[in-house]
Amino acid sequence: MNIRKFMIAVVAAAAAIGAFADAPTISNVKAQQRYPWNGLVDIDYTITGDTTGLNLSFSARDAETGATCRPRTFLSVPSSSAGTNRATWNPKADGYSIVSTNIVVTVLLTRTIVPPEPTGELDMVQLWEGGPYWATINIGAEKPWDSGYYFWWGDTVGYSRSGGMWDDYGQGDGFVDYYYNVTWVSSTGQQMSSSPFMPSSCPTYREGNSALQSAGYIDSTGKLVAAHDAAHVHWGGAWRMPTKAEMDALDSNCDWTWATTNGVNGYIVRGKGDYASNSIFLPCVGYGDGTSLNNADSFGYYWSSVPNPNNGDYNAWDFEVYSSGHGKNLSSRYYGQCVRPVQGFTE
Repeated sequence: MNIRKFMIAVVAAAAAIGAFADAPTISNVKAQQRYPWNGLVDIDYTITGDTTGLNLSFSARDAETGATCRPRTFLSVPSSSAGTNRATWNPKADGYSIVSTNIVVTVLLTRTIVPPEPTGELDMVQLWEGGPYWATINIGAEKPWDSGYYFWWGDTVGYSRSGGMWDDYGQGDGFVDYYYNVTWVSSTGQQMSSSPFMPSSCPTYREGNSALQSAGYIDSTGKLVAAHDAAHVHWGGAWRMPTKAEMDALDSNCDWTWATTNGVNGYIVRGKGDYASNSIFLPCVGYGDGTSLNNADSFGYYWSSVPNPNNGDYNAWDFEVYSSGHGKNLSSRYYGQCVRPVQGFTE
């Protein structure tokens, strides 16, 4: 009997692997027909690295005739851990009927990412020891890259943009904001005939901290009370707006990577050490001013629960992100800005 063995030319590619820690590689690939010949092929290979969600596929062609077969894909690596493995392949069952001494086999590694099933609960992560748990989306958002609702400071009615255009200072379009007005819709579904983001619409604007406390906006510690905390009113439970100190800690305790997620610019904020697997995405959502949405896709602005004690009649602390940096700042309270909730430890 003429025993034929495959002459192997291996293409060991890693497609859709992405930036994973300990990215997998394949080596030591050997393929041989069964003896006696029964149409089956044994393919031995060695996998190193993380095999989570890893797929292997094999395809072949006849180097002399050019005939090919449909790829054979294993839905998962036959071994749950790295090491030497063997896969059995039936080329004939996959449409390849030629028995040849000159077969080229291609081995391809791919990674399949399956989103977790919804739990019905809001996702949150802790980014450093002793810190709060940060929500993975903004109030009013469905995805981490969505802006969600915009609030003036101390208000709990969120507003979302609807149609229109807005200025993006980072694109150098040369036009000022008022040429591109935005229609705003409240979180209760009401179409706004005029913008909520004006000094005359914001009762906390031009009010000192003592007046804010007397009016019931802030407590004795200088933070918004639950009834005026947009995070608590919208999500309930222990959710609240972050404090200035928590924004400082977010800035200093995490690694920051400028990135584009689903076409939206922003920062991936990742914990360090034991928390390096936990991260949130802060998109560049811009801010509302009058009937405009400014700096969309160039800057992100997120309210804290704390007014400025030194200039308490105009501003409140926020956290801002942009391509060249990130950190806390002061913004006029009538601006429409997003809210990223926290819960747990207060710093």
